[in-house]
Order: sequence, then structure tokens, then C-alpha cells
Amino acid sequence: MHDTRRTRLVLGLLLAAALALITIDYRDGTASPLHSLSSFGGSVFGSAEGAVSLLTTPVRQLAGGSGSQAKIASLQRQLAQARAELSQERLSRAQSDQLDRLLRLAGRGGYRIVAANVIAAGPAYADTITIDAGRLDGIKANETVLNGAGLVGTVTAVSAATATVLLTTDASATVGVRLAGTGLIGAVTGTGKSISSAGLLRLQVFSGSAQLRPGQQLVTFGSADGTPYVAGVPVGVITQVEDAGSSLMRQALVRPFVSVASIGVVGVVVAPPRTNPRDSVLPPPPAPASTATAKPSSTATPKPASTATPGPGG
Repeated sequence: MHDTRRTRLVLGLLLAAALALITIDYRDGTASPLHSLSSFGGSVFGSAEGAVSLLTTPVRQLAGGSGSQAKIASLQRQLAQARAELSQERLSRAQSDQLDRLLRLAGRGGYRIVAANVIAAGPAYADTITIDAGRLDGIKANETVLNGAGLVGTVTAVSAATATVLLTTDASATVGVRLAGTGLIGAVTGTGKSISSAGLLRLQVFSGSAQLRPGQQLVTFGSADGTPYVAGVPVGVITQVEDAGSSLMRQALVRPFVSVASIGVVGVVVAPPRTNPRDSVLPPPPAPASTATAKPSSTATPKPASTATPGPGG
């Protein structure tokens, strides 16, 4: 555009007209003839602005709105609480099942017990647990501890509200036992943290001619006055008979009825049964392994089938 006299005149006239229109619209307010045009422009551009705001507001709130962040935090807390409640419900159901089994076993054996929960495990070098019942609950040292499966151990230390239990699997634990259905007496000792037989018990029977075989069950023989062990508590089942050689004793490995890893609810026997329950508390004996392979065969050799005391690994 060339800077000419005509150009300057046109710009001056346009500027004067603009000032006049602004003055008229300001003075007359809503009565101004320009108000309709202004309102139309505002409604058009205002609607567009509102639409954009409707679309972008959730994004802004999600990105940095304090109200949205509070809702997210609240939902996260509710989710965590729901998970905790579900876990507690499952735990309570498992504890209820264990307590039910414990009460049934105690009823069959005639044991008067104080029920307790396991609240801690011992150090790595010892097989012990801590329970949430103690002297105030009538518990004393050298009392038998059992659960719904059988023998857990014996109380070794007691405080006002807790007690320490030495498990039968500890290497220092020795329990007098009897083979179910026989008069054979022996003792089982824990194998502790032994790699080769972890979690098992070692049985010794003081008779070189004793007939031991896998599947035989053991119960506690019982101590004088029922301390530290009452009679008739299920202990375990023989899994492997060791070669006696020239020894005057027979030895075997025993799998305990109680799984140490799943102990949750236990009972401390505070009064022994009036009469020895003997084998009445034992679970049904396992079916002999030979029954599944008892079919005659023209190619089978009879010697392995007739072996009563397999060597190690059998």
C-alpha cells in the first residue's frame, strides 16, 4: 500500500466511524442497534468455547485436579481395604477349619485343651513356635501340644500371655511311641535341619527282630502323669525301613502327621485323658501299596513283591 494523501484520508474516515460506533454502543447499552450483532457473535463464539471447555475439563481434572486426585486416592484405599478383608476372611476360614479338626481330635482322645494361635516361628537353628496363650490361660511347661492332625510338640517356656513350643521335628526332641496295633515300644527323634531327611522323624525300636514296614502308624506311648507327653496322640507313619544289619535295634524314617508349614491353631493339653485312648484317635491307615500291583503275571518275579522291609530308598 502506497502512502498517498487518498490513503491517509480513507484511514482517517474509518477510524472516526469506529470511534463513533463504540461510543453509541456504550451509551445505549442493550438498546443499541449494534447489541443484536454483538449478542449473535458472542453466542456463536461462546458456544464453541463451551464445547471446547466440556471436552477439556475432564482431562484437566484427571491431570491435576485436586478433587479427582482425592477420589482416586479414596478408591485405592477402598480397594486395599477390600483385599485385606478378603484375605482375613480366607484366613479366618482356614483357622476355623483347623480349630474344628482340633476339637474333634481332642474329643475322641478325651484331652482337655486350651486352644491357641501360632504367632511366631523360632530362629533358623531351632524348630520352635510361639503361641498366644500362656500362664494366665492355665498353661505350664512340659505340656503336650497337638493340632487336628496329631502331635505338634511340647511346651518348653511360658510367660503370662505366650508360650514357646518345641516341635517334634527339632533335633533335640525325643518322644516315646508305640506302633499301632502292637505292643512294640520305641522312640522317635527329630532330624532338625538335615538336608537328607528334613521334616522327618527317626524311629528306633529296641528289638532286632521287630517287624517294621512302611505304612505302620505310631502314637505317643505317654509319660508319667501325662507330662511332657500324654498317651494316644497320633505321631506319624513309617515311610522307610533301614537295614538293621547286626544291630540290636531296628530303625526307620517316619513322616509326621502334622505339617509344620501349615500349623495355625493348636491345643495345649492341660489335663490328660482318664483312660488311654490307645489307637482310637488315629486316622484310617493308608492302603497297602502292594494291593495295586497284586495281579498275577507270568513275567513278574515274586521276590520284590514279597519283600517286607525294603532297604533305603524303598
